[in-house]
Amino acid sequence: MTQPIYEKSAATTALPIYVQISEVLIREIASGQLIDGTRLPPERELAKQHFTTVRTLRKALDILEEKGLIERIHGSGNYVRSGAAVDSIYSMFRLELRSGGGLPTAKIISVDDMTKTADLPPFGTSDTATRVRRIRYLNRVPIALEEIWLDGSAGKIDPAKLSDSLYRYYKMQLGFWISRAEDYVGVGTVPDWAPLDFPLPAETHTGFIERFSHSDQIGTVEFSRTWFDHTTARYVQRLK
Repeated sequence: MTQPIYEKSAATTALPIYVQISEVLIREIASGQLIDGTRLPPERELAKQHFTTVRTLRKALDILEEKGLIERIHGSGNYVRSGAAVDSIYSMFRLELRSGGGLPTAKIISVDDMTKTADLPPFGTSDTATRVRRIRYLNRVPIALEEIWLDGSAGKIDPAKLSDSLYRYYKMQLGFWISRAEDYVGVGTVPDWAPLDFPLPAETHTGFIERFSHSDQIGTVEFSRTWFDHTTARYVQRLK
């Protein structure tokens, strides 16, 4: 039997299951797996597919309805209504499984407060930063390594409170949010700190993203590097 992709945790780091389900459905709509006009399976069947209760599923569907992504027709069912770009927790996360979509989760490798290293491009106003290294998953498949540098002017990251979505953490814990980002996509080599559960060995050439993230208040507050396994994931930017 297929295992659920959702993370259950007593800690504050995991998103509520109904939010995780809503994010999966949002990404499936965005990727075209669920097209406009599609009738979703009956709620009891859909709940079973997502390893949850009908009550939890309905909370997920409430989010989609609020965002205008589904229409509930009494006596008929729930229908996809896609079109406009929709804000979601992972709306700026551009990696998808090659088959489309996938629920993003992450495992922290290290969190360090340190002086910025000489190989970093100019960003922010401080000489110090918090460096987060982690491995990214989509539907529990390891697809990327991330090295994220948060400028010291934005505050410090508490590893115990860190969630899968750093942007959500910034908003909830540090009081600012990322309003836009610039991505530069190319080819890089897997770093030597890659853990054993990442499928590509160090020095392997693979997809590479450099991102400058800008906050609503502080300017260019974050720089990140992402190495993604091009055999299982792809970078997607949709224009509407």
